[in-house]
Amino acid sequence: MSRSVVVTGASSGIGQATALLLAGAGYEVFATVRSEEKGDKLRAEAEEKATGKRLRTPVLDVTDTAQCAEVFADIAERTGGGPWAVVNNAGTALPGAIEDVDEEQARRLMAVNLHAPAHIARLVLPAMRRRGDGRILNVSSVAARSVMPFAGWYSASKAGVSALTHALRMEAAPWGVRVVLVEPGFHASDMLSNAADAFERRDSSCSRYTDCYRAAARSLRDSSRFPAPEKAAQAIHRILVTPRPRARYALGTDARVGVRLDALVPYAVSDRVKSAASGLSPSVSGLEGLMARVSGVHRRP
Repeated sequence: MSRSVVVTGASSGIGQATALLLAGAGYEVFATVRSEEKGDKLRAEAEEKATGKRLRTPVLDVTDTAQCAEVFADIAERTGGGPWAVVNNAGTALPGAIEDVDEEQARRLMAVNLHAPAHIARLVLPAMRRRGDGRILNVSSVAARSVMPFAGWYSASKAGVSALTHALRMEAAPWGVRVVLVEPGFHASDMLSNAADAFERRDSSCSRYTDCYRAAARSLRDSSRFPAPEKAAQAIHRILVTPRPRARYALGTDARVGVRLDALVPYAVSDRVKSAASGLSPSVSGLEGLMARVSGVHRRP
């Protein structure tokens, strides 16, 4: 396998697990990180797995368009034209009620989660079209389709990624370029730890919101409840090797249940379930039975 893949946001979590797995599978991997220190750490782990020679760690802030152009120009030179695939995984969370998030924080979130994947696609698509082959996997989130209280800004950014991916899939298809949307649920990662820290620090003029933030921080710190990021990495690898991948993949039980809940249950019911889960309202009687019934519904054709 001599194909090259760029994985953004590879310092930790799903990005790191994906970069290591793909390098082990024989791909030439360019795993972007935010600092030399994080790159050294990732390369050391790859060398322990005897895959270090197939993994490079360019330092990249995906919101810096000039740096993106420089890094991808270097990758194009090293690969003879550009990567075969890109996994746009870099992302950040921004927990908090809509009214508690300021404009600067919201703009930064959109720059990382939404604008960066579009810019990177702009950099790699010309070479992919010339080759008549390529893959772009945009890592969104189940939060794009199943919106929870205190995650509105994050969900908005990921819903934007979903819309962008659907348009890009149709635009790139005539040239043999496959564009796929990946929607993970919760996975144990630094992003969850960072979200817990943010919930712990954030205060609100609404005391009930503040109480919910502290409860959310405690819940997110229990990473043992969530699957390891390696499971998502394995799914991403399968998507890359599948000749005709689907348009979108929901990864994880919570992702599949969340999507079904929002698709099949009236808002009057799902709002109550989500409000109870977030601590905004009392527990809903029969919640466990409802979730079990929703998760057991077969996918619509």
